[in-house]
Amino acid sequence: MRQYCIQAIDTHTALKKENLVNYLLEMPPIPYQTIDWNTIPQTEHPGTTGTSFWKTIQLPGIRLRMVEYSKDYLADHWCQKGHIVHCLEGEFISEMENGDKTIMTKGMTYIVSDNLSSHRSISENGAILFITDGDFLQ
Repeated sequence: MRQYCIQAIDTHTALKKENLVNYLLEMPPIPYQTIDWNTIPQTEHPGTTGTSFWKTIQLPGIRLRMVEYSKDYLADHWCQKGHIVHCLEGEFISEMENGDKTIMTKGMTYIVSDNLSSHRSISENGAILFITDGDFLQ
């Protein structure tokens, strides 16, 4: 059984590497640019409780978001999308559908590929996050 699991992990890792290589080979170049997040329009996304506010930049194959969670925020869904999430301010809990919870504080980052977890965010006192997702996390 252990050998089967190791082979499955090795196969999955090889496929992820192949997907990443293919993505990088096909990805159009992104020219040097700066982003003044103060000029990016904000959209409101109500949670089960509280609200998240997004400022979004969409580039070819990659999405960048500055996200702010209000006090008492609870996401309204379980997400299976892959992300790189970095906590800039405050604190939130990344909760897995199986009940596992990770407290994320300022300076912490989590990374997950598409369909490898079912997760949602909870924030008692609010948080500001920088989130990257895109084709490279498939």
